[in-house]
Amino acid sequence: MVFLKRHLKLAIAVAMSAAVFDTARAQEFPFGLEMTLEAARMPGSKRIPSLEIGDNGEVVLELWCKGGKGQFSVAGNTVIFVPGAMQDRACPPDRAQADDALIAALGDTATWRRQGDFVTLIGSKQLRFRLNTN
Repeated sequence: MVFLKRHLKLAIAVAMSAAVFDTARAQEFPFGLEMTLEAARMPGSKRIPSLEIGDNGEVVLELWCKGGKGQFSVAGNTVIFVPGAMQDRACPPDRAQADDALIAALGDTATWRRQGDFVTLIGSKQLRFRLNTN
């Protein structure tokens, strides 16, 4: 009986520590990871915007057509994105406009939340990204 009680206590402790780890992981900003915007492909393109976030918040953006760099600064659930220079790759007008709108929405981001493999950046628009975990 004592043996079962010890194992039950151990199982409860392991389950509680796993729950705490999952909660902490859910709240970590995805530094050092790549994430892809949850969006449909644009007609005539196979690309979907993605952000590769470095360990110090530096970002490489690959949008529907344009590409460039930027920087994330994070404190708690507050986030600031500052875009850098973007490469204009002779984009068709619809893709260039969509890229500019996405960059503006990233620049308006004020807060963020993470739920498992999804990160939502919240500002003038909500931008939901899936972490590329493979």
